[in-house]
Amino acid sequence: MAGTITRVSSCARDLARTGLKAAGTALSWSTCLAPVAQGLERTNFHGRTVSLRGGVGAAAGAVTAGIEAGRLLRGRTDSSSRVGLAATIAAGAGGCAGVVDDLDAGAHDGDTPAKGLKGHLTALAHGRVTTGALKIAVIGSGALIGGVLLSRHRSEGVGGRPLAATAVDAASSAVVIASWANLLNLLDLRPGRALKTASIVSAPLLTTPGRDGEPTRLLAAGTLGVSLMALPEDLLENTMLGDTGANAVGALLGTALACHPGRAVRAGAAVSGVGLILASEKVSFSRVIANTPVLAALDGLGRRP
Repeated sequence: MAGTITRVSSCARDLARTGLKAAGTALSWSTCLAPVAQGLERTNFHGRTVSLRGGVGAAAGAVTAGIEAGRLLRGRTDSSSRVGLAATIAAGAGGCAGVVDDLDAGAHDGDTPAKGLKGHLTALAHGRVTTGALKIAVIGSGALIGGVLLSRHRSEGVGGRPLAATAVDAASSAVVIASWANLLNLLDLRPGRALKTASIVSAPLLTTPGRDGEPTRLLAAGTLGVSLMALPEDLLENTMLGDTGANAVGALLGTALACHPGRAVRAGAAVSGVGLILASEKVSFSRVIANTPVLAALDGLGRRP
């Protein structure tokens, strides 16, 4: 009994440490950038001036969550520490790709800026490299590296697997990471929407059972810490995530889902992530939310009129 209480206490302490460290990093970066944030100002859908410093802070917090998770897992086994490295690389790639897109603001996309996944891929097929296409390449590369690391982590956990099975696992993990990085960015059209989504999805992951669920719990704690820290200023329309924050936090959340010990959860994350991205090419998320009372109430909760 005493041993169980000690393990639970240690687990709770590690989750709190990861979440608080990620949240603290997000807050410190956002605050430190405030005096020099004039170049990061943008106009949101209300016509209000908001700052991208919140997104930079969120991205820094997401990377910190990956680093801290890796540090805490390193003492368990070498394979466990790969999860932290996967999250760090994925979140870092998402943040770096996002900041390029945010700072460029479509300046190099030509007179008819490409929109959506189809638009960027069509432009690339015609020899025009957009910042969106660059994002796909960078986030995809980070997700693929993360997927390979997660696959190796799981392979060592079962004493080795056939190469084909390992490759499929790596590819499917990469799909989860990349799709959720993109999905959170697609949801970042209204204040607080992407951060609420990240919080709602990550919170149940804190209860992932067993020793194999520890990496998911730690990354979920980091996601939740960053999201809750960034949410108040995002709702007040002082800051915005932008591509920088949304891609990084989404990649961190995607890694938490991709390293989940339950195969059904990983499959569900892949199907939902890809499915919603494809649906966004035809359907307006904002319109669907506005026409669904429960979603509309949740979406507007805490937001300025």
